[in-house]
Amino acid sequence: MLLVALLLISIITIIILSVKVSSGICKFSHHLAGKTVIVTGANSGIGFETANNLAQRGARVILACRNLERAECARKKIIDSSGNQDVLILQLDLESFKSIRNFVDNIYKTEKHLDILINNGGNYCTENKKTEDGLLKGMQINYFGPFLLTSLLLPLLKKSAPSRIINVSSFLYVRGRIDFENLNMEKCFIKYRVYENAKLCTMLITTELDRRLQGTGVTVNCLHPGVVNTNIMEAIENFFVRAILKTLKSFYKNSWEGAQTTIFLAVSPEVENISGKYFKDCHIAELAQKAQNLDVARKLWDTSEKLVGLK
Repeated sequence: MLLVALLLISIITIIILSVKVSSGICKFSHHLAGKTVIVTGANSGIGFETANNLAQRGARVILACRNLERAECARKKIIDSSGNQDVLILQLDLESFKSIRNFVDNIYKTEKHLDILINNGGNYCTENKKTEDGLLKGMQINYFGPFLLTSLLLPLLKKSAPSRIINVSSFLYVRGRIDFENLNMEKCFIKYRVYENAKLCTMLITTELDRRLQGTGVTVNCLHPGVVNTNIMEAIENFFVRAILKTLKSFYKNSWEGAQTTIFLAVSPEVENISGKYFKDCHIAELAQKAQNLDVARKLWDTSEKLVGLK
């Protein structure tokens, strides 16, 4: 019981401290007329607020969502709020490589350029379940799917340079572990480690992608949005942890506040030539050394290419 109590106190302390320093607001009013933006998971939460803000700035915004009904509802709200009619929906299910490839095919058919790719979509999925592609569901939704999507869109992003890739991650990456013998958690499954590992992979791939994009005019950065009051909290299985998190809701950011760093990275002239960095509250933050290991990042890229069918 003492160990459980200490764990709960640690969780509360981390959350409160994280929220206390989470006050970054994007203060740039730059317009994005003529720019094309893709936002994954844009039908609710941070993704919706991000898409709405960029539409208000005049961008052509593509809502990449799994649920078309919810996406259409979000689209109508964004158009009503922004007055921008250039808001589109394309179905994208990160749990399916076939869906990702179909989405990318449609993008290449309809879009002449892509200026900003925002990998926002994700899910706190901890169940030991495989997708149709044979990968752990939580790993594919949060990492392998976005990796494939980004890889397939790189030629268009390079053609559209200067362009930006923005990866929404989490401070929980610090608890992640990279085991190339168990990347898909088939040998040893630890459910609370799924999300953490996926986010560490996101950090490492941001590091490697930055190396690969040198000289192309394409930048890539990742971010922690803060502790945000979104429906992702409902997916946490542990009753006691979920109960504690719910009691602390008054400390959380709302979705608008949680979207600010993503918006900052999309529009700020200050980061036009900055790449391979980790941001919190609209500022560069310290990134743990294990997320900057170039050898691990390079090996993870090669391994990921094989697992998603690019090699």
